[in-house]
Amino acid sequence: MTSSRFPLAATGVALMLVLSGCAPMHDDDAPLAQKTPPQQLDTKLPPELAHGWPGSDWWRGYHDSQIDSLVERSLKDSPDLAVVQQRIKLAQAQTQMQEASDGPQMDFSANIERQKMSQEGVMGPFALTDPAAGTTGPYYTNGNFGLTASWDLDLWGKNRSEVEAKVGVMRAKQAELAQAKQVISANVVRLYWDMQTLLALKDVKQQTLAAQKKIVDVETSLYAEGINSPVDGVEPNIDFVKTQQQIDEIDGRLNMAKAQLAAITGDTHAASNIKRVSLPSVKSQVPDHMGYELLARRPDLQEAHWYIESSLSSVDAAKAAFYPDVNLSAFLQNDALHLSDLFRGSAQQMGVIGGFTLPIFDSGRLNANLDIVRAESNLSIASYNKAVVGAVNDVEKAASQLNAIAAENQHQVTVLQDTQKLKTLAQARYKAGIISGAKMSAALLPDLSEQAKAIQLHGQWLNADVQLVSALGGGYRAGKA
Repeated sequence: MTSSRFPLAATGVALMLVLSGCAPMHDDDAPLAQKTPPQQLDTKLPPELAHGWPGSDWWRGYHDSQIDSLVERSLKDSPDLAVVQQRIKLAQAQTQMQEASDGPQMDFSANIERQKMSQEGVMGPFALTDPAAGTTGPYYTNGNFGLTASWDLDLWGKNRSEVEAKVGVMRAKQAELAQAKQVISANVVRLYWDMQTLLALKDVKQQTLAAQKKIVDVETSLYAEGINSPVDGVEPNIDFVKTQQQIDEIDGRLNMAKAQLAAITGDTHAASNIKRVSLPSVKSQVPDHMGYELLARRPDLQEAHWYIESSLSSVDAAKAAFYPDVNLSAFLQNDALHLSDLFRGSAQQMGVIGGFTLPIFDSGRLNANLDIVRAESNLSIASYNKAVVGAVNDVEKAASQLNAIAAENQHQVTVLQDTQKLKTLAQARYKAGIISGAKMSAALLPDLSEQAKAIQLHGQWLNADVQLVSALGGGYRAGKA
């Protein structure tokens, strides 16, 4: 009586465990809110700059074939891009691997085994030779071959969530590639205009040096004739040496810019062949209304967004791991103790198996995993929120800087007009014989000094223009990377 009740009791306990559910899931932390309300994205921008978003090939707006060639070369041969492209391929392969594991699987297998049976083991009777029992021991050559199939039904979406997590990472890597392209193109354009600014500045400094040389020569001549004292030539000579130092500094900065450009483009001769061109006028612009569209225009924000999507899918997968795992498997095989019987119809066997696995107690492993993926997800959201605020600040800062430089440039134009008037007057007085060549050269120096300031200011203006383009996403558009 007691023995007959034991299996029934054991079955009842097992059924109660199943009905009571899976391993207990503790309270999960709520995900952080993605802070992207309009007030964080809408920003007041200078109305005189309002026009539209930069194009994907924004650098062509400068109408400079040298820039076009450098950017195209850098985007084609950049080592940084090669690294990101391989990351994308890795993410794509990982996604395909995860997708494959979610579908049905089928395998073919075959094996042959030669063995000697032990007379003392469970298979002891097979170690004997007994024609009546059909045993020919102790040696046997047995074999089997056939098909096996399995399919995880994924009733709770665990595998599907893991696939979505991989897809999110893959899309984040694609946005990372767009961000890398934008950074590279912006750096190439910035370095190019830095070089052109330095070349223009060097030209003005060389003109300044020539004018100062004339003054020094005159002072030296007057001193030799006993007209001037040695003190009279000291200050012009100091100015002359300082200008030489400035030219040397410009040469050093040019060499540094060339080295940086060569590293980005992967061509050591690219920067050496750059020809000097006039600095272009800056026609910077920002969109009339920025708002939420900035999220789709900035590849770094899209990258952060897809990491959030991936992390949320990982959370779903971690939750699904608490629920039962149901799978089906089947086999169709030929199996024979004697190899000569392997291909007989009587050697065929088949079956279908339904599997059910329910986590009951795991010492907190599943909950710990859920805590990890939730913390990683919240970290992704927090990083995204920070990046959104930073993106808006980037646009405001770049636009304000551009506006300030534009205003300063207007003042510099006025100053240049005045110094050029003084230069023209001095040249006319020199031709009329009213002033000496030395005084005429001295009259050129203020104008050359203001020209140098104007060139430096123009270079800053171009740099700010590139920064604004980068802040606006460099022509990127979500889904069109």
